[in-house]
Amino acid sequence: MPRQKHQSPEEMLSLLSSIDIHSSVAVYVQIENHIQFAIASGRLEAGDQLPSVRELSERLEVNPNTVAKAYRDLEVMGLLYTRRGMGVFVNKGIDMKCREDCRRKIVQRLHEVICEAKAAGMDQAEVLHLAEKSSSYDISPYAETPAALFTLAKGRKRR
Repeated sequence: MPRQKHQSPEEMLSLLSSIDIHSSVAVYVQIENHIQFAIASGRLEAGDQLPSVRELSERLEVNPNTVAKAYRDLEVMGLLYTRRGMGVFVNKGIDMKCREDCRRKIVQRLHEVICEAKAAGMDQAEVLHLAEKSSSYDISPYAETPAALFTLAKGRKRR
């Protein structure tokens, strides 16, 4: 994979601005996940600086404690480190671990959803069709589910 340039502060803010405060997923969890996804995908690299707690909380219009909690959790996981008076940065040597952890979580969640779909009577073709259509949308992981997907799910005939 070619090495990408470091994220500018504005690009970082833009990346984290896709947090949805109306999602059922807690805002601090969304922040944590977005940062993990960015590290796993290579959009964030070792040494990249994250927005300050105040800057990100103002941009997202959330309590600074929410952002601070996400940053603390990511520090405990070893993904970030803080340099007093300098800011919060992506740690070195964590990209592979982050990719593996993200992949493991996604596989687990996909397995659960597929098992739920089967238990609810959906057949494999319907599940695959929905997965294909869902993956065609270029939206944030916590954005509202496109209405067209509900139409697809409702419109398939049972055998």
